[in-house]
Amino acid sequence: MRKLFTRAMLVLFLLGGLATAQQDNSSQVPPDNTKVNQRDRSQTEPTADQQKENSSDRRLTQQIRRAIVKDKSLSTNAHNVKIIAQNGSVTLKGAVASEEEKQTIESKATEIAGPGKVNNELQVAPSK
Repeated sequence: MRKLFTRAMLVLFLLGGLATAQQDNSSQVPPDNTKVNQRDRSQTEPTADQQKENSSDRRLTQQIRRAIVKDKSLSTNAHNVKIIAQNGSVTLKGAVASEEEKQTIESKATEIAGPGKVNNELQVAPSK
């Protein structure tokens, strides 16, 4: 009888925790990406699907990605920025944790692609 009571209390506790978690999530306001989405729909803005498939652009993207991922001081978001190479020019997109990360990634890309070849469109994500 005691085991049954304990299991019933555990089930009620878990269900109560689940209901509380669901309530907490429902009060959050979803992020508004309207401006970012409008920018990315622009025909003049490069997107990841426009990455060139020639070997030199693929190699350029790989080298930049390796340099970024190798730097363990960068956040997970920084490791996952979009790198779009088109005819030797690189566009960086995505959110990073700080202005310092933004500059570090641009520096690494410029070191590999060359001066004047990097368009930095990285954004610093608001802190939580």
